[in-house]
Amino acid sequence: MDNSQNCKAKVIAVCGKGGVGKTSISAILVKILSSNHKNSVLAIDADPAVGLAISLGINIKKTVDDIRNDIIQRVQSGNTDSKTEMLNMLDYEMLSAVEEHNNLAFLAIGRPEKEGCYCQVNHILKDIITSIADNFDYVVIDGEAGIEQVNRRVMQRVSHMILVSDASAKGLNVVKTIKDVADEAIEYEKLGLILNRLRSEAERLHVSVPSELNCIGWIPEDDTIRSFDIEGKSILDITDCSAIRASKKCLTEIGLFRQAV
Repeated sequence: MDNSQNCKAKVIAVCGKGGVGKTSISAILVKILSSNHKNSVLAIDADPAVGLAISLGINIKKTVDDIRNDIIQRVQSGNTDSKTEMLNMLDYEMLSAVEEHNNLAFLAIGRPEKEGCYCQVNHILKDIITSIADNFDYVVIDGEAGIEQVNRRVMQRVSHMILVSDASAKGLNVVKTIKDVADEAIEYEKLGLILNRLRSEAERLHVSVPSELNCIGWIPEDDTIRSFDIEGKSILDITDCSAIRASKKCLTEIGLFRQAV
């Protein structure tokens, strides 16, 4: 039987202005999707601050940028491995950088690239990440502000764009800009906006959201999430809270989760 279609993951890019809770939302989505043990989930921390690793309680041993810098140093020092040898080494190094825990795997991109193009290395790394991702049902990417990084350095395709904003006009303006860039830069299947840290339904009704942003729901200010963030605890260890329940509704709205009847 041809499994070529089954191996393609649903790739979810979570984007938004800094400080709106984008990483916490990413961690909650990872928790929800990986809670079904039939799902295989890859979490990719594409934010240089590596906040997703902390939110998930994962210790990083190696990042993609560590691998990239090692290859560049080898080239600059005159090491002339054949292309086949370099590909084999990159494959091995990338697999060793993936942290696995049951049905959840984790990969950190690392700090921004150093000066210099090294386009061949960048393209190979992106191809390998895409190849790794195709072994999972879901990929959740916590990206830094903007969409260019997701397109250029992490994945070649994104199925779902999740924009995150608070109730501020500044936050909404940023996600509108991200959508405009995404419309030009990548092909995605679905896009939805999550409003985060709202105090009430009345506040949600007060927020004016452009229709093209497709608001799929809102997440209340949650003391449990706040407490886990302050104490550095893994969001994976939360059994239930209002933010998780609201996030499930958002995922249901965009077709990534099915609520139990």
